[in-house]
Amino acid sequence: MAKGSENGKKKHRIGSVWNERRYKGLFRWLIEIVVVLALSAMSAYLFLGTITIQENSMDPTIQAGDTVLLNRLSYRLGTIRRGDLIAYRNYETTDAVYHIKRVIGLPGDTIQIKEGLIMINGETYLETIELPTIIDAGIAQEPVTLKSDEYFVLGDNRNNSEDSRFADVGNIKRSYISGRVWYIVQPAQRRGLL
Repeated sequence: MAKGSENGKKKHRIGSVWNERRYKGLFRWLIEIVVVLALSAMSAYLFLGTITIQENSMDPTIQAGDTVLLNRLSYRLGTIRRGDLIAYRNYETTDAVYHIKRVIGLPGDTIQIKEGLIMINGETYLETIELPTIIDAGIAQEPVTLKSDEYFVLGDNRNNSEDSRFADVGNIKRSYISGRVWYIVQPAQRRGLL
């Protein structure tokens, strides 16, 4: 009888240890899931965002009503390149509306629009996508030289876009740029990389 009760105690101890390990493992697993979800949410909030387009100045690339993803981190770690689609605000405030445009001129460049063609530092700029010929050169009819923190931007809807050609927009300061627009989320039929 003593031997049987000893075996029962051993089984009980083994069962208790196994249950304790199982609960510790389950608890550790739950903690890891909570930490990963919290870090993902924080990363998305700090570095990514969505914007619903309110204007048609980027048509046909991005249309009014499209929802796009904004990468806020890309320009903290990298540089703004010619041809990038950027989101910017006209003022250094979080209350201003986002505008989406394509970067044409980089700091130090001289931009001019002659006979519908974009000239960068005296040479014709050949775009990688087919866009309408520019009818109104605006202030870029004369050479515009960008300062060390300025960018010249144009909407892809070249003849229906308020952009750097017009004095009320002008050159975009680096501090006004929020990030790079890189993906259409909605509508589903237009979903894809930009």
